[in-house]
Amino acid sequence: MIRAWVLLALLLPLSVLAQGVPIPAPPQLGANSYILMDFSTGHVIAETSPDEILDPASLTKLMTAYAGFKALGQGQVSLDDQVYVSEKAWRTDGSRMFIEVGTYVSLEDLFRGMIIQSGNDASVALAEHVAGSEEAFVGLMNQHAEALGMTSSSFRNSTGLPEADHYMTARDTVVLARAIISEFPDYYSWYSERDFTYNEITQHNRNALLWRDPSVDGLKTGYTAAAGYCLVTSAERSGMRLISVVMGMDSPEARVSASQALLNYGFRFYETHKLYTGGEEITNARVWGGEPQTAALGLMEDFYLTIPRGGFDALSAAMDLDPELIAPLETHTPVGYVRVSLDGESLSEMPLVALHDVPEASFWARIKDEISLWMQ
Repeated sequence: MIRAWVLLALLLPLSVLAQGVPIPAPPQLGANSYILMDFSTGHVIAETSPDEILDPASLTKLMTAYAGFKALGQGQVSLDDQVYVSEKAWRTDGSRMFIEVGTYVSLEDLFRGMIIQSGNDASVALAEHVAGSEEAFVGLMNQHAEALGMTSSSFRNSTGLPEADHYMTARDTVVLARAIISEFPDYYSWYSERDFTYNEITQHNRNALLWRDPSVDGLKTGYTAAAGYCLVTSAERSGMRLISVVMGMDSPEARVSASQALLNYGFRFYETHKLYTGGEEITNARVWGGEPQTAALGLMEDFYLTIPRGGFDALSAAMDLDPELIAPLETHTPVGYVRVSLDGESLSEMPLVALHDVPEASFWARIKDEISLWMQ
């Protein structure tokens, strides 16, 4: 049996929304598809055709990097590895890092040449080093996509050069960008570097927003005739991080302007708050037949919420808590939910869990609690 407890009125009535001031519609963009998401919550602030299957061009290299980062994290490869440059990598068409066939390049340089310079040659060389061949590496890319829940993506190469059955969606792309930022913060800094020099050739990062907006620190551009001009952007302002994806723009300037407009809209009209910290006690509850007799209750993860700007004072939180917790109770056992509402409308919930073990008490203590429960 579950019963509802009002945890506390976290906040007070909202001023701006209560007065009926509307949030304007998102900016009108000339993109085939776009999406704007809050990084911490996964809340989608704006979108148009986010599930349309499209040619991703060099946005593909986000997955190439992700698979490479995974291999680094699992100890399969090292940034210090000296990678042999095959003829296939050297001959790859499109944007280049200008590695030379038959030479050795550090894996770290290949990552930076792929991320900053968008080098197709670097992508192939990296793929061959991690998996033995680009074909085998593509298998890893698709496995990682499936694990991330990218249900509308299919990869056939590591570069993004046009190929049958090679596609992504804006929604899948923002999921991937979010994973890179959260799982690999140490490597993510490469996406903010404005230029990289290899073989005495300096090339600039194609993400022009790195120069225009100091809050922007990634991620990736893309272009082919089939894909149009694409851009995945992440920016952080006052502790709030947003990720935008625009696909199918008609010029480099259009993709930059569209991305900037989306970011400005999200930061202007929405805000994200951390309401609870994972692992910290929110409340406690009686545990019948246990020693100790109470358990600290909280959340396993931080609880973030994205809301219209100015709406913080209208939030309220409540608990749905099992009134009869019986020992033994193990750490992270779900015992109810924390639910958050805005002006009475339910927004989000997270499981409430025990933060520590509560083993069974002595035999006589258990008998005493059983009698107390029966009398209730």
